[in-house]
Amino acid sequence: MGTCKNREENRNLARKTVNVEGPIIIGAGPSGLATAACLKQQGIPSLILERSDCIAPLWQQKTYDRLKLHLPKKFCELPLMGFPSDFPKYPSKKQFIFYMKTYANHFNLSPKFNQEVSKTYFDEEIMCWRVQIKGNDFDYVSKWVIVATGENAEPLIPEIQGMEKFQGKLMHTSLYKSGSDFKNQRVLVIGCGNSGMEVSLDLCRYNAMPHMVVRNSVHVLPREMFGFSTFGVAMTLLKWFPLKLVDKFLLFVANLTLGNTDGLGLRRPKTGPIELKNATGKTPVLDMGALSLIKSGKIKVMEAVKEITKDGAKFVDGKEREYDCIILATGYKSNVPSWLKDCEFFTDDGMPKVAFPNGWKGGEGLYTVGFTRRGLLGTASDAVKISQDIADQWRRIKGPCSCDSLSHP
Repeated sequence: MGTCKNREENRNLARKTVNVEGPIIIGAGPSGLATAACLKQQGIPSLILERSDCIAPLWQQKTYDRLKLHLPKKFCELPLMGFPSDFPKYPSKKQFIFYMKTYANHFNLSPKFNQEVSKTYFDEEIMCWRVQIKGNDFDYVSKWVIVATGENAEPLIPEIQGMEKFQGKLMHTSLYKSGSDFKNQRVLVIGCGNSGMEVSLDLCRYNAMPHMVVRNSVHVLPREMFGFSTFGVAMTLLKWFPLKLVDKFLLFVANLTLGNTDGLGLRRPKTGPIELKNATGKTPVLDMGALSLIKSGKIKVMEAVKEITKDGAKFVDGKEREYDCIILATGYKSNVPSWLKDCEFFTDDGMPKVAFPNGWKGGEGLYTVGFTRRGLLGTASDAVKISQDIADQWRRIKGPCSCDSLSHP
């Protein structure tokens, strides 16, 4: 496994320190909260650091209003506490946020907010982790650090020629809330994943005119098959049949119920949806109604953008159109490399080098949660493993991190 070592020659030894008895968890989204709850069940305290001013900030601050869970709630529950029984099969954004707040209150989790981590590294002199917060003159110190910032920490903004020339409104989906802000406008949506499809669908409901850019191939699957969640059907079949055979079945049913999407400009990849997801993290689109609007022409499918112009965009097929607004449905990325220093466990893209199901544990007390590319189901699995692993060490140590020589502010 990779390890993280501090290689700085001129370390600032004058900084004060605050010893943390249990693990330091960086991030108060579902991943961080789930891990803290599992640790608490084991009798282990933790310190949760969150750069925002609330729990689950991606959900509370950077998602659109009509968002619902794409998977049934039973696949999205965090450990130790399920959703309320009266919640629908696919909870809404508001319901999921309520669940998160209830979860935090139930386990008495109190993150420290507005704590933006500027640097984290393993200090070999004291064999502990140092976590520095922007604006603080001291380091948090612990034997364990749990990276829970996840795969979707920062909006991914592509570099497209001419973006600076556009005189209309240009925004990432992290700032998009509702199509009501775009009534009767011509909107270019760049990206055809779940966000791009749903934003385009939402725009149509407010009489906007969305044109959706499809640059690469994409799998579109029905959200349900025969009255059951497509994801649930896939998970059940994978217990009995090879992955490639399950992929073939999913595509057969998709073509039967949705039709051939190639003719709509939505070319399917040669690799099956589950195999592609496991290999690259690219999630298949679960149709929420956008496909019928593409078929009817209300959502126009466009080829890749060659250049952004003052009034709109030029496309690789030679077409040029004017738009009032451009929305980047281009996803998110990890921000781990910007603050976790000298770490061999993560790639340059901020993902664990070790694939699921073994990517939750690094060396020297480093753990990761929320990087499985398998959603909340992967988060729950890793949170349980991490808490059990740390609990085993905790019982052997029978006490806090042995950094008694460190000073307190």
